[in-house]
Amino acid sequence: MNGKSARRIRAFGKVLFVLYIIFLIYFLCLAEWYGRTGTGEEYRYNLELFKEIRRFITYREQLGMFAVFANLFGNILIFVPYGFFISMAAVRRGFFKTLFLSFGLSLCVETVQLFTRVGSFDVDDILLNTAGGVLGYILFAICSAIRRRYHVRKRKRR
Repeated sequence: MNGKSARRIRAFGKVLFVLYIIFLIYFLCLAEWYGRTGTGEEYRYNLELFKEIRRFITYREQLGMFAVFANLFGNILIFVPYGFFISMAAVRRGFFKTLFLSFGLSLCVETVQLFTRVGSFDVDDILLNTAGGVLGYILFAICSAIRRRYHVRKRKRR
């Protein structure tokens, strides 16, 4: 791939990344169907790792599968695009960079939710969001390896 198409792909990644961040802000702070109808009276937080994850698994029958899926897998899936797009848009990318950026963004989101009292601060959400960002990076790395292999084969045919 030449430099011009690499710049185009990075620019496209940056546009997708900005659109994703707008969606993320809306979904995590404003989406009414996800219980974001207003601010709460008091601060809600969980500082014990795996507490909410265990609670959702233990009470899955009472909570329903949608609530369990939305909390456990939703927190992972919502950050997969972040890991993918941040890697796509960056000139220098890497596993640990994506890990720290995913952790940082998730920490910021949880902190905003705590102080605005929209949602709650949950260390389990930070863990799951970070895992989603890392999965996005792994998906990007796989796609990138497939793309490189395709271009190497294409050059050999010439």
